[in-house]
Amino acid sequence: MGVTTFTQEFSTPVTPSGMFKALIVDSHYLISKIAPLGIKSIEFVEGYGSAVSIKSSKRKIDTLYTENLVCKYTLIEGDVIFGKIESIVYEVQFLASSDSGCICKMTSEYHTKGDVELKEDDIKQGKEKAMGLYKVVEEYVFG
Repeated sequence: MGVTTFTQEFSTPVTPSGMFKALIVDSHYLISKIAPLGIKSIEFVEGYGSAVSIKSSKRKIDTLYTENLVCKYTLIEGDVIFGKIESIVYEVQFLASSDSGCICKMTSEYHTKGDVELKEDDIKQGKEKAMGLYKVVEEYVFG
């Protein structure tokens, strides 16, 4: 199994705690309200949203540091997992920026099946969907 790592970041006028709350803590009910065409619902299969919870989208929350605004979770099943990928581990961090907003940093580790090597083009669509969701949340929280 190989591991390919990508990083990305974006700035938003929303405070770090506001983005963390909307995207991580309250995502199970907020996201389906503001992006109903892309996400029908999010339900907890196990736990209550803290570390080790599993959501029906098959994302396992590995660590959740509310005081540091950091979340690490693993996508263990879903439409992003195609024939080449075993799992994807995400670490998302929300940092204060100099303009009272925040910088959202995400590291994605793609754990591939066998000796498969991924290129950025292989995951472009998933990254675009994630950025689109961040923008929808930003508009909702800031608007």
